[in-house]
Amino acid sequence: MTDTVEVLIHRIDAELPLPSYAHPGDAGADLHAAEDVELLPGERVTVGTGVAIALPDGYAAFVHPRSGLATKHGVTLVNAPGTVDAGYRGEIRVTLLNTDIKDAVRLRRGDRIAQLVIQKVERAVFYEVDRLPGSARGAGGFGSTGR
Repeated sequence: MTDTVEVLIHRIDAELPLPSYAHPGDAGADLHAAEDVELLPGERVTVGTGVAIALPDGYAAFVHPRSGLATKHGVTLVNAPGTVDAGYRGEIRVTLLNTDIKDAVRLRRGDRIAQLVIQKVERAVFYEVDRLPGSARGAGGFGSTGR
């Protein structure tokens, strides 16, 4: 059994569906477009979802791309995942990007455009040191583990 958290939600646009999970066990709840948009090749646009939330302290929501939009149409999110902090009370907005170099993409009001994942988060206490302890990886970064 999975843990649940109560999230208060304010429907800014009463005609749009609330975020919901498509299948049992899904991590992300679908967010819907509050307006019609056309994304030309390479274009980005910020779209409202018609909802605002209040998360309990210790939680954050992360806005992820929908795999169907990405694989079928080349639409992804510019700020992925977008972070919704517990103290934010404004409308959740999604910045979409059409990565297709030839075709425009039309999205209609009510279309599912992103997924909202709610997660428990820890706050860190940062301690400045002169040197970090060693590790097997060390300072190896992008591509350091080979192909």
